[in-house]
Amino acid sequence: MSNAIKEVNKTAVKQYLMTLQDRICDSLEKQDTQASFEEDAWQREQGGGGRSRVLRNGKVFEQAGVNFSHVFGESMPASATAHRPELAGRKFEAFGVSLVIHPHNPYVPTTHANVRFFIAEKEGEAPIWWFGGGFDLTPFYPFEEDCQSWHDHAKQICAPFGDSVYDEHKAWCDRYFYLPHRQETRGIGGLFFDDLNQWEFERCFDYIKAVGDGFTQAYLPIVERRQSMGYSERERQFQLYRRGRYVEFNLVYDRGTLFGLQSGGRTESILMSMPPLVRWEYDYQPEMDSPEARLVMDYLHPRTW
Repeated sequence: MSNAIKEVNKTAVKQYLMTLQDRICDSLEKQDTQASFEEDAWQREQGGGGRSRVLRNGKVFEQAGVNFSHVFGESMPASATAHRPELAGRKFEAFGVSLVIHPHNPYVPTTHANVRFFIAEKEGEAPIWWFGGGFDLTPFYPFEEDCQSWHDHAKQICAPFGDSVYDEHKAWCDRYFYLPHRQETRGIGGLFFDDLNQWEFERCFDYIKAVGDGFTQAYLPIVERRQSMGYSERERQFQLYRRGRYVEFNLVYDRGTLFGLQSGGRTESILMSMPPLVRWEYDYQPEMDSPEARLVMDYLHPRTW
């Protein structure tokens, strides 16, 4: 495949991502009915900037962050060149929308989504570009119906792009969102992909648009089904405990967090994925056959949906 610069439309990517941020924020505000997003526009000293939007203490969402960023510089950070050593010595641009949603109700899953585009250029050489992204779901009290519908939406998104795309990107998600020190997945997965440039630019761009547009279609019906369920302090405390796994993954393993910090991004925006409240408990063991035990036994390992 030719990776010629004439094929790449950076302006269209940026416009789509900024519009996507607007649409996702609008849909979350409508679902919450009580709280609104506050925006911080920021500039990066080394080049670029972004719009960070956070909704807090809503009726449905305890905290939701939806960020857009466009950063550029003369060299890639170590987290990127370690993964792609051929990028060393190239200037870069990175565009992305990233979001994390932490609901109040323990029966409503936490979720994360991200779509991004990178291009690395060097005078006299063809540019290197790729797309990445995906979405994943982290329930604390899972329902089979919700898990199945989540993955059914993912399958529908992938279907027009090839028979193997869902299986490949679902398996990639299971591998990526895994905590080796806990020997469990972060949740029930979804889609994850990186280094996407095996198709022509427009087809790759169409795929991330399908993923970005499909996120709310997959997530909000689950929120609607679960947001009014009653819960007790037991469920709330378990939710806070399980949020600790989210923090562990993001601070220890997540490449996006490392890239943001190493590239001089805005720290508050990078760490907006952290839940507002969380707890750890030494050697916690759930009661046998309890809903808390079934989360780990039945859901926190790769499954076929």
